[in-house]
Amino acid sequence: MDIQHKRVDHRGKFYMADGTSEIAKMTYVFAGDTKFIIDHTEVEEGHKGEGLGEKLVEAGVKFARDNNLKILPLCPFAKSVFDKRSDLADVLS
Repeated sequence: MDIQHKRVDHRGKFYMADGTSEIAKMTYVFAGDTKFIIDHTEVEEGHKGEGLGEKLVEAGVKFARDNNLKILPLCPFAKSVFDKRSDLADVLS
């Protein structure tokens, strides 16, 4: 399933859709020009346990790396991914 990215001004989201409905999303907000805060990750009930949330965090990390940005994971789920994956630590704020 493809991950899509939508950004409007200083807010954005990475998400996966099944037809017209979102089945997983991770939202963020910019804090200045060089850092964004992951504030929420959500996966629909029928898709939990499929690793979709972690894939969204990985997409956020790729976006950060590609744009020379840092991430502050305030969302508990995103923070747990960063806590267990040292390969993502280079983008932490």
